[in-house]
Amino acid sequence: MNWKSKKSVFPAKSFGLTSILLTGMIAAILSFTAPEVLAQKKFSKTYPATKNIRLQLTNRTGTITVQGWNRNEVEIIAYLERPAANISPQNLSGKIVIDVVRDNQGRNEVGDANFTVNVPYSSDVDIETRIGNLSVTNIQGGIVLAHITSEGDVTLTNISASYVSAKNLIGDIFYDGVIKPEGTYRFVSTRGSINLRIPLESSFRLSATAASTRNIALGSFFSAGLQVVGTGRRVIGKVGNGSASITVTNQRGTISFIRR
Repeated sequence: MNWKSKKSVFPAKSFGLTSILLTGMIAAILSFTAPEVLAQKKFSKTYPATKNIRLQLTNRTGTITVQGWNRNEVEIIAYLERPAANISPQNLSGKIVIDVVRDNQGRNEVGDANFTVNVPYSSDVDIETRIGNLSVTNIQGGIVLAHITSEGDVTLTNISASYVSAKNLIGDIFYDGVIKPEGTYRFVSTRGSINLRIPLESSFRLSATAASTRNIALGSFFSAGLQVVGTGRRVIGKVGNGSASITVTNQRGTISFIRR
């Protein structure tokens, strides 16, 4: 028997089998990862910024997360679901403008655009989307606006701004921050819960309306300066010296004040 000829055959078969196995393994891996990888496109850009820069971001659908940080620059990161939206940020002398609606006019189908934006702590923030959650954290600027024209949650955490406005149609609103003297704070929803976590020593004029549920929980903030009207649908009056203004409206949801 010619053992030499057999030895020359086995390595070739082994190599061929190994190649087939490797090809199968790669195909299997790609079958799991390809849809996730190919479904997104990443956009990233950084701009130098002054401490008092304003971010104005208008989205169609997708999440927006804005975070304050200790750098004089604005970092924009977006993950775009296919078909990927066009994004053309503008740096307009103290204002960063991102308008996904404007940049995609005439396009019938555009995938979600999910943003994470880092800005200086003292920035003004103005963000809006049609559908998707909005989150703003660690902002000490003068203005924080977070509006959802349809469905999604608004979460504002560690905020110290003089003017705050949070709105949605369906979804929860959570505010965790201070109430500045002479400040204005507005929270509006149609269905969901509105929870305000503020310092106990806050002073403000209050107008809170829960038209359908009559569910307004004042907790530690109830005082003689407040009165319940409309058979429980509204609470109006003053807490402390009433220097700031808080307006809360929830048509078919609840309103709660929580001690910070």
